[in-house]
Parts: sequence; C-alpha cells; structure tokens
Amino acid sequence: MRIVFMGTPDFAVPTLVEIVGAGHEVVAAYTRAPAPAGRRGLDLVPSPVHRAAERLGIPVLTPATLRTEDATRSFAAHEADAAVVVAYGRLLPQAILDLPTLGCLNLHASLLPRWRGAAPIQRAIMAGDAETGVAVMKMEAGLDTGPVGLVERVAIGPDMTAGELHDRLMIVGGDLMGRALAALERGALSFTPQPDAGVTYAAKIDKAETRIDWAMPARAVHDHIRGLSPFPGAWFDLAGARVKVLRATRAEGAGAPGTVLDGVLTIACGAGEGAGAVRLIEVQKAGSRAMAAEEFLRGSDLAPGTVLAGAGT
Repeated sequence: MRIVFMGTPDFAVPTLVEIVGAGHEVVAAYTRAPAPAGRRGLDLVPSPVHRAAERLGIPVLTPATLRTEDATRSFAAHEADAAVVVAYGRLLPQAILDLPTLGCLNLHASLLPRWRGAAPIQRAIMAGDAETGVAVMKMEAGLDTGPVGLVERVAIGPDMTAGELHDRLMIVGGDLMGRALAALERGALSFTPQPDAGVTYAAKIDKAETRIDWAMPARAVHDHIRGLSPFPGAWFDLAGARVKVLRATRAEGAGAPGTVLDGVLTIACGAGEGAGAVRLIEVQKAGSRAMAAEEFLRGSDLAPGTVLAGAGT
C-alpha cells in the first residue's frame, strides 16, 4: 500500500521501520520541524522520525500547520491508501482525515477509551493500573475518540517505570500496526466504536505536579515516582536543591511523612489505604548524574530521623 507516515518521537520509529519492512511504500514522513538544542539553542536537531526516515530514503515534510489549502493539496498529491499516525504531535483536520482511501490509523499507547490524550503511559502508572496496552484506532476529528481495530495488552510490573513501559509499548505497537495494515490491505480489519463508559483523559504532565508529596500513602508515592521516571522526574527538596527519584520500591516502616527511617533511604509516607514507606533506589542531584541511593548517602547528611519537606509544606 501507499502509506503516509506521521510521527515525531522515538516511540514512533519502530512502527515506521515495521511498515517499511513489510513492503509498504512510505511515500512521505510528516514530522516536527528540527528544534533548537544545545546549551545556547543554536543547533537545530531533527526529530527521531526525521532521522529514521532519511536513513530509509523517505521524503520528509515538516509543515508548521496542516490547516491550510496548500497543506491539503500537498497531502492529496501523495495519493495515499492510508496514513499511519504515531505521536505526531498535531491534530489532523477533517480535510486531511478524508484524503487517504482507507483512512488514517493511529497507534495509541493505552487501552482506549481509558487514557485518551497526551500522557497515557505516565498516567497509567501514576494511577496504579496493573495493565495497559496499545490500540490501533481509525482517526476522527475528536481526541482519540475513533473506533478501535486491534488491541494488544501489556502488564505493568509493580516497579516498572514509565521509561520501561514506553520502551515495551513502542515495540509491541510497531508489531500491532504491522498486523493492522496487513488486515486492512486484505479488507479484514474491522473497527468497534469505543464505549461511553470508562473514558479517562491523560492530561499532559504539569511541572507543578512533579514534586513528591510524602503525605500521600506509600503506594501513591511509589506510583508517582515510577510514573514520572525518567522524565520529567519526581523530586524532593534537600537543602534548597532538587533531588530526582528515578527508582524506588515499596517498603515496610512507619513514621511522620517524609521521615528518613533507616540508613538505606527508606522514607515514611502518609496514612490511608496503601500506607507505609518507600525505599529510594536510584536518585539524581540537580546537575549531576544518576546514582544508587548508597552512593548518594555517602555525600549527603540524611541520617535516620531527618524529615524531608513534602509538596504541601
């Protein structure tokens, strides 16, 4: 089939590679324009999809908007059988959605209709979900509202981080989209409307919610930490400096919220269901590399009984 691919981050690259490997003709790759990077922001860095498409010999387009007549004419000129969208970062107007003969398929990192929106991987972990997955959806003008063709479920381990889940889902997702396109090509891909029940929204992560609140029960603190790891990172304040927590686990213990309970960085959390403590395993000081808790403790004054400030203090 003639495919237009639309995506931007690392998450989208395995799907692009899968489509090319299956023998489809990817006639264009739409992605974000190169963005400033480096200390002074003087270097323009192409997106992961941009770099992958160039390696594969695929023409790359980086339009600032798709909501113009010129953009519509340009897209129509591809004469695509289908478009595949994976974390592109722009909503497609109806004029674009209507152009591919077999429609526009989106790979979304959740079990729709749960966690529609921008941050489904992080929100699933932060909510303590035991499983998530990837879904291939036929796109509509609404935000992740289209009917679903295929789904693959993935278990979320008790200590799994958002980064680990991301890496798992992007591989599973590439395979799922490959199977979806094969079924679409032979006329065997059917779509089921999403139910009205169970809709939740995965809002973009706000910097204001990244600080750890030790007054929450340990289960919630643990899910908050792993749901924000490695980026943007949940953090606590130590002598006026931020310390990110990249990995933690549930632990036994009790005390006033934020109290260091022992010499291996076990921190007491709040009361309620899931109460207890968390043990910090890997942390990162501002401007420093990630390090194991044991190494961090050798250079920090965090004796048992020290009370760390929480988000509400």
